[in-house]
Amino acid sequence: MDTQFKEPQELDDQQRLAREYALSESARYAGGNRRPPKKGPGFGMGVLIGCACTLLAVTVLLLGGWTIMHSVSSVTEVKEEETSEGTKEAVTDRSVEEKAGQLADLIDQYYYENIDEDAMVEGMYAGMTEGLGDPYSAYFSAEEYASFNESTTGVYYGIGTVLTQDAKTKVVTILHVYPGTPAEEAGIRDGDVIAKVDDIAGDSMELSELTTHIKGQEGTTVHIEVIRQGENDYLGFDVERRQIEVPTVEYEMLEGNVGYIQVTEFSTATPEQFDEAIENLQGQGMVSMIVDLRDNPGGVLQSVCDMLDKLLPEGLLVYTEDKYGNRSDYKSDAQCMDIPMAVLINGNSASASEIFAGAIKDYKYGTLIGTTSFGKGIVQTIIPLSDGSAIKLTMAKYFTPKGNYIHEVGISPDIELEYEYLNEEDEIYNPMHDNQVQKALEVLGQKD
Repeated sequence: MDTQFKEPQELDDQQRLAREYALSESARYAGGNRRPPKKGPGFGMGVLIGCACTLLAVTVLLLGGWTIMHSVSSVTEVKEEETSEGTKEAVTDRSVEEKAGQLADLIDQYYYENIDEDAMVEGMYAGMTEGLGDPYSAYFSAEEYASFNESTTGVYYGIGTVLTQDAKTKVVTILHVYPGTPAEEAGIRDGDVIAKVDDIAGDSMELSELTTHIKGQEGTTVHIEVIRQGENDYLGFDVERRQIEVPTVEYEMLEGNVGYIQVTEFSTATPEQFDEAIENLQGQGMVSMIVDLRDNPGGVLQSVCDMLDKLLPEGLLVYTEDKYGNRSDYKSDAQCMDIPMAVLINGNSASASEIFAGAIKDYKYGTLIGTTSFGKGIVQTIIPLSDGSAIKLTMAKYFTPKGNYIHEVGISPDIELEYEYLNEEDEIYNPMHDNQVQKALEVLGQKD
């Protein structure tokens, strides 16, 4: 997951601007053993969850993530009764066709370099979604969509980083470097801002496209230049591409038999990993549980619903509504876990993370600790087209079980607490030195 955009201005500003989620080199899922940075959960706050993240409903209507992903089989035409003719008429109007032809003639005559006609056509398609003014809607070329799909499996050939991109400035920040990956071995760190990928400026394209330049054939290398806080010049790294298997759940037992489970994103593999974590911790005698969703940008809707189903009693988990008023309910069955729980959230907890936190809060099944979440209450659906390309469109709003619409508002924690790491000398993150984890232990009765 490495991808970057944008060259430096002030690092702090860029990090503050990094608000679009883009995970792993394939710009989609962020998994991994990500820990809140010692200096505050902050570098790159926010996660717009865009191209890959965003409660996506991948049209195969995967409703879930990035997002909530929804997924739908290949589409070649849209039912007339379900759409307005206005947009189609506007785009196919004769005057529009004539103007497009005039522009093409002028480009052919006067543009100073050779023209990639395929790229121009793809850019024209992308422009239609850009014209919506919605940072979450986007057009994927066949190559980009293939990359996107690859990223949802949690396995890819790249360097091993999680990225975020600002939807407006396209600044890309490295949210996390997975342990034991080529990026870590080369010296790339969490919080680095990508200035260049080979000769490509980090902010020159959408994250989904930039990631295609970071990923590549196993054994080849990619040159990454980054901006790092405290450094005056860019830092350059030649990183070998290798197969990366992205974990999305990490866990350990803390004092007092409190299970600590960190979920870095909601991929299709996350529910199984979550189940394994719970079963292992229960085997060790777990009596209460902390679920850490800090910096989790979201993922697949069905994944978060499957996980909530394991925890919560029978009832509504989340529901969506489209512009026609059509409603879809996602429910849990009667089986549940009766265990004291705390959930950690912050300003980078978005989309599917907010569905998880919202359901826990509405059912009063646990205590939310941290800071207000990102505030993404809309769902994207990815619709594949017959030529291998796809379009991602915002198609619905989602609501917590009690009917709360959290878009651009977020979910407030039950206990407001800014992150602080209590031992600056630690080279490796230790949850016992994390003030929010300590507060959770206190709430769960394990600390005075």
